[in-house]
Amino acid sequence: MRTFGRDSNGQKTLLQVSEEEKQELKDGEAKTVRTISNPDLEGRLQLIQREVADTRKIDADTSETKSIVFLPGVNGMAASMQTQERQHRNADTIDFQKTTLLPDGAGNWQAGEVKRGTIKDDGKSRSSEERVSRQNADGQLSEVSRTLAKESKAPSGESRSTVETFSTDVPGSAPDGHMHLVQRVTGTRSGNPNGAQTTRQQLEQIKPGDPSAGLQITVTSTNVQASGASGTQATQTLQVRDPGGNMNVVTVDMTKSTKTPPVEVQPAPAQQKPAQQKAAAPPQQKPK
Repeated sequence: MRTFGRDSNGQKTLLQVSEEEKQELKDGEAKTVRTISNPDLEGRLQLIQREVADTRKIDADTSETKSIVFLPGVNGMAASMQTQERQHRNADTIDFQKTTLLPDGAGNWQAGEVKRGTIKDDGKSRSSEERVSRQNADGQLSEVSRTLAKESKAPSGESRSTVETFSTDVPGSAPDGHMHLVQRVTGTRSGNPNGAQTTRQQLEQIKPGDPSAGLQITVTSTNVQASGASGTQATQTLQVRDPGGNMNVVTVDMTKSTKTPPVEVQPAPAQQKPAQQKAAAPPQQKPK
């Protein structure tokens, strides 16, 4: 993938090149190499990041991926980060754990962050939980955030989703070592008999400086999309809470796409072959 931009003269110039090569091996194993290169002042590509990931199957329901990220160093590319991720499937549930390792001053690798979670999907509803632990001041891993997500679909076709985020870092208050609900995102999607789809999303957050007041709505988004034989028309409205506590419309985005009916081409009628001419009778001879 090549990313381009404009220089000071408005000319198209190359900004970055990303490459990925994946080899699928036997028994579900795979090796992936990703590289990112930027051009120098003379336009020559210079490697700025390289990632090597190896995936293997531990058993029929468990897979493991180990990756190493290399960055430019004094003696060339040097390993700067490692990740180890394992997934285990049990019926309709997936358990995962991802550990991020960082080098310390002595050249050893230490766990800087650990993510653990569960995803459950039975075809009718989906729920997930993710816990993030990071190193504290004592060098020990402690939980700093937790995310709970739920999504369900009613027989009528309406879907609802909720994502709640808990954290030890609460804006406007000193950390007390406990988890607090700091953000909630809710969404609904429904349709009507005319074919229009309405999607609503609401963001609630802790009020900075007054965390005891609980969550308050800060952003709402409504998207209405209607499709017909002539095309699709969509209207998206975004509201944001101002410092006075009022919800104000900040943007209204209206898009319309037209659909041209296909041109029907009538096949030309088949030409009839000319009738075969009758053979002319031979001239009769006059009697002598």
